[in-house]
Amino acid sequence: MKKILFMLMIVISVSIAQAKENMKTVYLAGGCFWGVQGYFDQVAGVKSTTVGYANGKGDKTDYYSIMHTDHAETLKVEFDENIVHLGEILARYFSIIDPFSVNQQGNDKGRQYRTGIFWQDDNELGKEIKAFVANEQKKHNKPFAVIVEPLKNFVVAEEYHQKYLQKNPNGYCHIDLGKAKLPINPDSRFVVPTQSKLKATLSSTAFAVTQEKSTEQAFSHPYDKHYQKGIYVDIVSKKPLFASTDKFNSGSGWPSFTRPITTDAVKFTPDNSHNMQRVEVQSRLGGSHLGHVFTDGPKDKGGLRYCINGAALEFIPYDEMDSKGYGDYKVYVK
Repeated sequence: MKKILFMLMIVISVSIAQAKENMKTVYLAGGCFWGVQGYFDQVAGVKSTTVGYANGKGDKTDYYSIMHTDHAETLKVEFDENIVHLGEILARYFSIIDPFSVNQQGNDKGRQYRTGIFWQDDNELGKEIKAFVANEQKKHNKPFAVIVEPLKNFVVAEEYHQKYLQKNPNGYCHIDLGKAKLPINPDSRFVVPTQSKLKATLSSTAFAVTQEKSTEQAFSHPYDKHYQKGIYVDIVSKKPLFASTDKFNSGSGWPSFTRPITTDAVKFTPDNSHNMQRVEVQSRLGGSHLGHVFTDGPKDKGGLRYCINGAALEFIPYDEMDSKGYGDYKVYVK
């Protein structure tokens, strides 16, 4: 089974590689850049990371000069937004820093360890970053110490700093790298009911789809032609799965999406039923059967088509996301 799933996932990976990437670049200053790089190298959709020094005086500096040139240790993150949303990159960044600390992260003190988010020659990206940080700030009464501004004078760091923790596994790190494998939004916010409760609360179709891996009839669910702004959550656990931003009309008769809302929303298992080899998509938390993923999606969006049963979903309108406890997910909806 593992071999079959591995082969199917290779097919999906090849499809992504052949599709048009939607590459974005953001620069993150979060204290010692060894740990920041070690963390983001584990995040799905991150294609490349480079440590360097940013937003100081002049375009020349090095590790021993940054206290004089006022550069900040910074990680250049290149990611494919067809796989991972900018909002998740920034949410993960905030999860590994103290946004209130001035010129210090962990045991490291000094201007070179100040926090900041920078971007280069992309006004739209800058607007999205500012909007995200403003939304985060609303959650706190104390002002952030995170600098948000365009990139200036980025200098690539010395080779021995690149992938430092890979070269030196026992090297110093102020970040718990294990956090990269955890859900960006705590699972404790969501509850998976018992089978008996699901049997009593779900429709017969929703129960058959999510718990018995049934498939609803094509063109039968209203969500197939539903394009209201908002998010689609797992009808079982209520954890967000997909955003309206990524929904498209595939003509298949089932709701179709180009990517999950976050990289930890779903999981994949091999499905050899009906004499076919397919990749089943399940809710990672709830374990619900959702549908399947295919490689015939829009190439400019990554090439994947998440073909999902409408009965496995519950729609939350954008205007109700705050009141229903999904305000953190509004950054994924455009």
